Amino acid sequence: MAIITMIQAQKRAGRYNIYVDGHYAFPVSENVLIDFQLFKGMEIDQALEAKLTAADDVAKAYNRALDYLSQQLRTEKEVRTKLASLEIPPETIDATIDRLAELHLVDDAHYAASYVRTMMRTGDKGPRVIRQHLRQKGVLEQPLDDALQLYTAEERRTVGMAVAQKLAKRYQRQAFHTQEQKIRQGLITRGFASDEAQQWVTDLGLEPDPAQQQALLAKQGEKLWHKYRTLGTSDRRYKTKQALYRKGFGLDDIDGWLEQLDTQDA
Repeated sequence: MAIITMIQAQKRAGRYNIYVDGHYAFPVSENVLIDFQLFKGMEIDQALEAKLTAADDVAKAYNRALDYLSQQLRTEKEVRTKLASLEIPPETIDATIDRLAELHLVDDAHYAASYVRTMMRTGDKGPRVIRQHLRQKGVLEQPLDDALQLYTAEERRTVGMAVAQKLAKRYQRQAFHTQEQKIRQGLITRGFASDEAQQWVTDLGLEPDPAQQQALLAKQGEKLWHKYRTLGTSDRRYKTKQALYRKGFGLDDIDGWLEQLDTQDA
């Protein structure tokens, strides 16, 4: 039976060299040294040495994981991916994740809840986009569902209305119908439900400014009229009218502008 003949501290804090029968054998961390109660004169066989080496591998991986987690909260999937990128064996990663989970240093339920709260306070995203993000991070459906329970209808309305108001300013120089449509689509794209988006657009209480809308129609109409200048009069009117309608202007307003155009040309 081999004997530990010396335990020597390395220059690097928390690391020790183990000598067996007068020869250097392997290194261990301080945690492994304590957990296995290693001491000079202790008998050691190949099976124990293998356990010590495996435990030391986990200790090193654990420290690498702590460095990664010190920057911000991470999901289990993210930690696994990081450790794998360091070429750490799968079995060592599994053991490391188990240790981190026991200490609640990796907790997907906590991560999901924290992320949802952050989005409610500082973000502009709805439940659907948040769900997609958390799925990509590897969060399972149950902790994900539990976390989204925090995003109540009242909280969604608060965030959604703030987003709707910003979008209303962004699109205020669009045709009124297009403005409402883009606000609604912007809310849906950010992950809010279509029925909630429609309600919030209604709640904005937007009203078209007739003078502004007429000016926008005239400006865009003139550009289109010039664009189709090579067409015959009938086709030119049809193409211009069609394009203005797609931009959200009403047919009656478009016809009125075209009649004014005819009067000017006459």
